[in-house]
Amino acid sequence: MSLLPPGFRLGHATDLEARTGCTVILCPPQTRGSCEIRGSSPGSRELALLAPERSMQEVHALVLTGGSAFGLATGDAVMRWLHKKGIGYQTPWQRVPIVPAAVVFDLNVGRSDAFPTEAMAVSACESASSDCDERGSVGAGTGTTVGKWLGIERAMTGGFGAAQRQVDELRMTALAVVNAVGDIIDAHGTVLAGARGSERSFAADETTSRTLVRKAILGQTNTTLTTVLSNGAFTKLELFKIAQRMHDGMSRAVIPCHTSFDGDVTFALSSGVVATPLDDAAELAAELTAEAIRDAVRGSRPLV
Repeated sequence: MSLLPPGFRLGHATDLEARTGCTVILCPPQTRGSCEIRGSSPGSRELALLAPERSMQEVHALVLTGGSAFGLATGDAVMRWLHKKGIGYQTPWQRVPIVPAAVVFDLNVGRSDAFPTEAMAVSACESASSDCDERGSVGAGTGTTVGKWLGIERAMTGGFGAAQRQVDELRMTALAVVNAVGDIIDAHGTVLAGARGSERSFAADETTSRTLVRKAILGQTNTTLTTVLSNGAFTKLELFKIAQRMHDGMSRAVIPCHTSFDGDVTFALSSGVVATPLDDAAELAAELTAEAIRDAVRGSRPLV
């Protein structure tokens, strides 16, 4: 079984020297989508269209990118690539591709003067497939870090992760770009990656609480982006409710989560006809979100 539900394709572009990159999700026809933002300072484009009360019912691609606000230029490149393919929302005069995008801040590692380029975005589109199995420091996850509650010098690498499951006819996949202040923990509360302590231990093992060293944290420079794709027959409002529940999954895998220093966004996209009770699908989305976040850091290592 491919990583993604039918029709979706995923592509990465990675600059290991500059420690940045971008990830593109190409959507099948009639894909609907919504999102929820719980971050204090998200960087994004076209997210207002995904609000459940907005009339737009189509999403043609989703871009997740490094480079902070500079990385949003990759969304323009994906939009032009889709336009050349004749893909977009049909107006009386022109097809207009709908391409939401969200960024992570990775300028504090690698090179601060290098950002994902439009050429990288096109490369991600051209290489996109349903069987993309790269994990860790790839695409938008290339320059991400976790465990920064004690400062960047104690942090470990974040990454890109994925998790999938099929329940009856419903296929669902979660994708995560993990760049969190908090530690990443497994289902039993054990730290997988996070702020380092002494003698190869984690700082959380040496204290009763994770107290943020605020002077050591760069404000608004941390973001976890998660996306759930499915072949379900969900409405835009239902996808918004699924995106809300995805934050539950984020809080299961990231501690502390949704701090004033994080810019977290969840996306829920669906293109299909499989009928599934909303609460069942939302809980599955939360579970897969947590699994994808953990998957992103399985190969995590210290920054230095």
